Amino acid sequence: MLTGLVITSMLVQRCELPPRWFKGDTKHEKQKRFQNSNQYHSPTLRFTQCQPKPNVPHIQQGLDINLNETQQLHGHFIKTSSNCSYQVPLAALESYSSNAAIHSFLITSYIKNNFPADAAKIYAYMHRIDTEVDNFIIPPVLKPCCLIPSILLGQEVHGFVVKNGFHGDVFVCNALIMMYSEVGSLASAQLVFDKIHKKYVVSWSTMIRSYDKSGLLDEALDLVRDMHVMRVKPSEIAMISITHVLAELADLKLGKAMHAYVMRNWKCGKSGVPLSTALIDMYAKCKNLAYARRVFDGMSEASIISWTAMIATYIHCNNLNEGAGLFVKMLGEGMSPNEITMLSFVKECGTAGALELGKLLHAFTLRSGFTMSLVLATAFIDMYGKCGGVRSARSVFDSFKSKDLMMWSAMISAYAQNNCIDEAFDIFVHMTGCGIRPNERTMVSHLMICAKAGSLEMGKWIHSYIDKQGIKGNIILKTSLVDTYAKCGDIDALLAAAMDRDVSM
Repeated sequence: MLTGLVITSMLVQRCELPPRWFKGDTKHEKQKRFQNSNQYHSPTLRFTQCQPKPNVPHIQQGLDINLNETQQLHGHFIKTSSNCSYQVPLAALESYSSNAAIHSFLITSYIKNNFPADAAKIYAYMHRIDTEVDNFIIPPVLKPCCLIPSILLGQEVHGFVVKNGFHGDVFVCNALIMMYSEVGSLASAQLVFDKIHKKYVVSWSTMIRSYDKSGLLDEALDLVRDMHVMRVKPSEIAMISITHVLAELADLKLGKAMHAYVMRNWKCGKSGVPLSTALIDMYAKCKNLAYARRVFDGMSEASIISWTAMIATYIHCNNLNEGAGLFVKMLGEGMSPNEITMLSFVKECGTAGALELGKLLHAFTLRSGFTMSLVLATAFIDMYGKCGGVRSARSVFDSFKSKDLMMWSAMISAYAQNNCIDEAFDIFVHMTGCGIRPNERTMVSHLMICAKAGSLEMGKWIHSYIDKQGIKGNIILKTSLVDTYAKCGDIDALLAAAMDRDVSM
């Protein structure tokens, strides 16, 4: 309980890590110094005007000595020191417990609260005070490497793993594979995988998912075949990863074979909701509506994710009436769509050019009291732009007083796609006038729209803006400018962009 309170205070304050005091002292020396220092920090001081600044050594001298006195001192620091030194909570934590489990819990807590750098500092601090680090703490320690991300920190932890003989632990190896894949070093991930003597299904699944996330689908499929040859029976999680690989490859033949395998090996031929949803998505990307609907109808209890996948499948395959009908049926069965569901529908409407269905979704959002976030509003603007409904896009845009860069960019793109160049100019100028500066990704996106729509005038205007901002040497922007001018048929402007010269409007 006491440890939990200290950890909570550390998470709130996001404390830095102190060095170790009196590390070489004997227990007797600590006891003597603790008693001498504690008399100056007696709780009776709270009745006086004298409030000494909390001192970390005063707490740390109480390590393994006297819990009652340590609690009194900790309580005194809390009551009398609102601006307590950042080092006090960690020192108090060590007073109650100095083992690795507490540090492991603290690392996990920092990660869950999205403070990966602080979690990494805890790991470094453990080494500094010679706290024993076992194999159980390695997987949590590797997570900050993915979130920061830092391959150097990951390699340092990997070296520690090998040095201490933890490389035979399957959970440690799986964490290393995931870490290397997240920081973009799949070759290192494969080396770790290859050195695992006895590969369990979790290891196979982790490696397949790593290749899948990196877009290396053929390599992922090779691993699936190797897994089959080694007679490793995949778990449901592994099957979801494999299904996603086949969906991205749009391999209907292999997809059907895998579906048959699921029917044979899962109880009553019915897979769980996540796997069934993955199968629906796979058949959708193979443009096989009949099999997707068969999987959906065979589900004993469909979740909102399953409904979303099936409706999105109909829209993706341009079967808009069935999609609208299933959406109404979903509402009739008491399933309320969430923001992710609506984003999926709106995105598919934009891709399919389904303006009427998009308007239906917009009307539902307004009438049902559904919270219209910036993200969802931007999706509607993008959808209307792709479907030719520029006025509706502008209506959504104007309904928000506070706009982020993505919303401004979506409105500019909507005008550019519909060849409303003057309006796009006005929005761009207004955006920069509001102090919102487009980033590289935004400008590349606008140039791609200009190239697709043949909007030479707007392409030149963006080129002029890039020159004024002094970022003409950016190779990505230069390539986008050259591509835009090439597709618009302006050779002079193309050469000017290639040679970093100003272009005449």
